[in-house]
Amino acid sequence: MTGLGAVALGAAGSVVGASSAQAAPVAAGSKDVTRAETVAELAGLRAREGELAIVAGYHAPGDAGLLVYVGAGEADTAVNGGTVVAGKRHTKWVLLHDGTVDFRVFGIIGPETAADDALDALVNDPAVRRIEAQTDLLFQRRHVFTRSHIEIDFGGHLVTTEGIEPNTADNPFGAVMFFTGVAADVVVEHRLAEPWAELTDAVAVPDATPFAVDTWWAVQCDEVAGGGRDERELQRFVQVTQQLDATHIRVDYLNGWPLDTGRRLTWRRMEPVVGVRIANMRFLGAGPFDGPTDGSFPDPRERTGSHPIAFEYAVHCDVADVHASRTWWPVIMRRWNTHFTTERCSVENPPTVFYGGAGYLTQQIYSLYGRVADCTSSNARHLNDLTASAYCIVENCHGDGDDQGGNPFTTHGQYEHDLTFIGNSGLMDIANSGAQWGTAAKRITVRDHVCSWFVAGTKISDLTLENVRVIGRSTFDPQATMTINADGAQVRGCTAGLLAIGQRSARSSRPTKIEDSTFALPKDQVLVQTPVTVPVSFVRCTIGGIDGTKARGSGPVEFVDCRLSGPASGAPFELGASRVTIRGGTVRDVLLSATAVRDQLIAVEGVELGTERADVALLSRAAGDGVVTWRLSGVTSTVANGAAHADIGAGVNHARITGSQFVGGRLRLADGFAEPSTLLYSDSVERGVETTVPEAGDRVLIADVLSV
Repeated sequence: MTGLGAVALGAAGSVVGASSAQAAPVAAGSKDVTRAETVAELAGLRAREGELAIVAGYHAPGDAGLLVYVGAGEADTAVNGGTVVAGKRHTKWVLLHDGTVDFRVFGIIGPETAADDALDALVNDPAVRRIEAQTDLLFQRRHVFTRSHIEIDFGGHLVTTEGIEPNTADNPFGAVMFFTGVAADVVVEHRLAEPWAELTDAVAVPDATPFAVDTWWAVQCDEVAGGGRDERELQRFVQVTQQLDATHIRVDYLNGWPLDTGRRLTWRRMEPVVGVRIANMRFLGAGPFDGPTDGSFPDPRERTGSHPIAFEYAVHCDVADVHASRTWWPVIMRRWNTHFTTERCSVENPPTVFYGGAGYLTQQIYSLYGRVADCTSSNARHLNDLTASAYCIVENCHGDGDDQGGNPFTTHGQYEHDLTFIGNSGLMDIANSGAQWGTAAKRITVRDHVCSWFVAGTKISDLTLENVRVIGRSTFDPQATMTINADGAQVRGCTAGLLAIGQRSARSSRPTKIEDSTFALPKDQVLVQTPVTVPVSFVRCTIGGIDGTKARGSGPVEFVDCRLSGPASGAPFELGASRVTIRGGTVRDVLLSATAVRDQLIAVEGVELGTERADVALLSRAAGDGVVTWRLSGVTSTVANGAAHADIGAGVNHARITGSQFVGGRLRLADGFAEPSTLLYSDSVERGVETTVPEAGDRVLIADVLSV
């Protein structure tokens, strides 16, 4: 090697590591070195065992860097035109490299020649640990790999796929590069002999012997009884971490949903792909880009379209700095993945945002422990979709152009749990894909999010929202909608227009509470929907636009230190809850009316009420059959002449009005307190009030009322 020096050692194929053929080295100082201008010239030379050859380029000197080959004689290594070059008389030249090889070694100097053969040769060569691209590339096949521990860096160059082979139907794994694990042909199916409790990692199995430590399994439970046809609480890719005893194992997953005795589990052992990293690619999907605009079937683009990356049964497989446009299926498709990152990636202008599963940046199905960060989408369907996944985080991701029909952030509703979204922007729709999958999720946390639409009204337990701002947009949702499920939802420091609280599940042990938040309701908004049976508390909230607003649910509703207001001509706030408490704060131009559709308790304590409207009543009730119990304490109410502080003139009522002050207007209590109603009115002050009360007697006590 005397005389080669650093030029050869630093070349594209450097003399540092062993070749794929493990050729014998040449002793230092040997003069047995061959020189060639091109690989074609090298192919015309006989390769003697151990002979070194220096090649100036592939097609021409310098086009692929300086290449160093070693003669492998008549070794049985397959010729591929790059890392293994055919020599004269059936001999072979094998590229010497340190594990890093770029496509130019195969003569791929640009997109004029498809790079598919080179990709196959490099990925399937165990001596290659890193693949680099120094030019734009063209791929025309859909590759399936089972290789682990390899990095593919496209160097920021453009990858195109015009003329790519057709995909099969409904196949988001028909990517240019699909890395997948391999089944180990071991399946264990059994019914649970004992419950698998929530947030535990130990599970009963018939026999722990097949479950060796560090083996990987795709495990799923049977369908939920009476549920959708794909409704399962458990679909995860897990590793066995311990054999506890003959019939118990531990896995690397805290179960998110409890499974009772008798539920059926199916375990499939897999040999995963591990440690794959794909980075620094610009990708342009294959055309045509025009087709049905409504997502209707058939759409031939699902076969002709292309996307770059898919992983299945994958561990620690990461993607970074991939920027794609006009892709059909998700740019990065994952299923049965765990411990992964997707960062600094983007998608823009996919051919459709309506065809199911198409037009995404990334989708994760049955996945664990993922991180999606610093990604963007424009005019796409979903930036991020977490389906039947858990313990993942999405951070600093931003989607725009969602007027086009997609929404950047979604989960499928297939029993996701423990997902966290921080510092993102764009529409969000959680667990809303349909009853077929269960529309269920648990412990979803969203912080510091900005969007014009936020929908989380399905079977979502323990939803936590902090500093979520929903800002109306005339081109999409001018009402700035936020919907939540009253099953342990906690909302803090949020802003929205339309707020709708429903209830479709009852799993949580924590209260539903909305704190320090601001809402501007549209007319006739149903704030608390009929199915709500649990308590709902508003604390230090500002709620405007109360005009025909309705709280229909039977569960208690509480407003603590809130500011409630309505327009000057607004319709009454219809209160249908079994218990309504307004404690502290102010109520301005809001007419509170008990619906009396059921027995009710209306408690107004320490509140400032007021209106400048005439011929209205701040407190009233409808003529329903329910018995209404009124508790007014420490109230300060100021109304204009002609208006009433309270007008209780129908049904059965039991009222206790104490320690309050009424200014102006009227107080009408006479007609609503016939037998068997009761009234205690005491320790209060009336200033300029026209008062109508029933005669004192066994059921009516009026005492210590100062009237001025």
